[in-house]
Amino acid sequence: MSSFIPDTAPFNDEQRAWLNGFFSGLMGLQTTDQSFMAAGEALAQSLTEATADKATADESSDFPWHDAALPIADRMQLAADQPVQRKLMAAMAQLDCGTCGYLCKSYGEAIASGEEPNLTLCSPGGKETKQMIKKIVSESSQSAPAKSNGSTKLTDSSYTRKNPFTAKLLVSRPLNGEGSAKDTRHVVIDLTGSDLKYEVGDALGICPRNCDELASAIIRRLAADSQIKVHTPLGSSKSLADALSEDCCLKDPSDELLELLMGRISSDEHRQKLATMRDGGIAEGFDVLDALDIAVGATITATEFVETLSPLNPRLYSIASSMRHVGDQVHLTVGRVAYESRGRLRKGVASTMLAERIQPNESIRVFVQPNHGGFTVPGDPNTPMIMVGPGTGIAPFIAFLQERDVSASPGENWLFFGEQREDTDFLYQHELLAWRQRGLLTRLDTAFSRDGEKKVYVQDRMREHGSELWRWLNRGSHFYVCGDASRMAADVEKTLLEILSIHGGLRPEYATQYLQRMSKDKRYVRDVY
Repeated sequence: MSSFIPDTAPFNDEQRAWLNGFFSGLMGLQTTDQSFMAAGEALAQSLTEATADKATADESSDFPWHDAALPIADRMQLAADQPVQRKLMAAMAQLDCGTCGYLCKSYGEAIASGEEPNLTLCSPGGKETKQMIKKIVSESSQSAPAKSNGSTKLTDSSYTRKNPFTAKLLVSRPLNGEGSAKDTRHVVIDLTGSDLKYEVGDALGICPRNCDELASAIIRRLAADSQIKVHTPLGSSKSLADALSEDCCLKDPSDELLELLMGRISSDEHRQKLATMRDGGIAEGFDVLDALDIAVGATITATEFVETLSPLNPRLYSIASSMRHVGDQVHLTVGRVAYESRGRLRKGVASTMLAERIQPNESIRVFVQPNHGGFTVPGDPNTPMIMVGPGTGIAPFIAFLQERDVSASPGENWLFFGEQREDTDFLYQHELLAWRQRGLLTRLDTAFSRDGEKKVYVQDRMREHGSELWRWLNRGSHFYVCGDASRMAADVEKTLLEILSIHGGLRPEYATQYLQRMSKDKRYVRDVY
């Protein structure tokens, strides 16, 4: 029997015999189904290159905690004997999403070296990551700072997170129709006069302001003078009103604030509520004002209060435009967040600012956050693209299609888009249908979850067209996903593995290997958060 498996491949005799028989069977099939043949050839090549890829595998094995599916407790156990910068890396969300302005590895290095004093930048990691980072820093505070290894932020512009450009808002246009349950905006910002340049796949950092009503309510609860000077978490001296509006995170009460309040009240019941909040036992959405409301009778000064607050971090939005198409502008797709809870309207700090709290021609501070991990159009303009972007996840793919349009790229383009209702929530419907009619968009498959008796999502459309998806992948298509990491992106990956197994004829373990190969080759790339 011919051997398809190299002698250096890491298999025992039984595994080698089975694999040789599997590939021999594929090569001897009477049918000429090219998809199955290509699957066998791709997998055989993957196995053949196993030894050549050993250095890459070894590099990944250096950081066994770098897996977003692992609970933080497991990640910290894997990094228990590592230096402080690696423990800090393990505490991150492991998405390498760039939200913090770093990758997980370089953010840990920057904190350990003292280059980055802000310990709250990993927003996908949430409270548990922030608490773990603070614990690691506290435990290592007596040690000498670790070297940063030359790690730098993911931007070279003169305007950065710490030095944002003061731009102008031009447009904040509703994308949803009347009667929609959502308020999604197409936002246009003028970059004229800056040296800011961006590529498709990049993100725009927005430096937000808190809602003035929330800041005023907190000042009233403190019974403080709004003009008293305080030292803010971002290192400046401002009036209390300006500090709360511009520099302080009013969303998540810090452990330091909760413990300060616990020490200033006599009610055991209220103290227990604050302790439960500190330990993460209260539903998400409780904010700083909620903590002050629980701490009835607590007396703290404005200075004490501000010293416990976390800094107000920038928000990153996927850019929805190609600079080659729109010039000195940058476009965003922003979903306004606002909801009633516990008798009060809660507002997303940046989304409501862009939707309603600043007007056209008013100023907004911005910076460009370059993309990570190859999330951009393929280098070869002939390469087909498959894009999965429900909701505001469509943003980067509007940019991708603009870029391919202006560059007259001949590669085929397939978009999966999903939302609640076709009549009111078909974002960019005019543009997408026009691109499809012109042939720029080869295929457009939509899933509107609230239009039928049964909810339908983008992964359901993928299953319906699994055979065609496999053919596109076999032709070397790049596969992109943008959106929620914990639900949508996870479901899309699960569905993609199913398609590789069912339509590609790959056993589950080989489907996983095939997808890993795509990821390594930057053919499967995700922008998730």
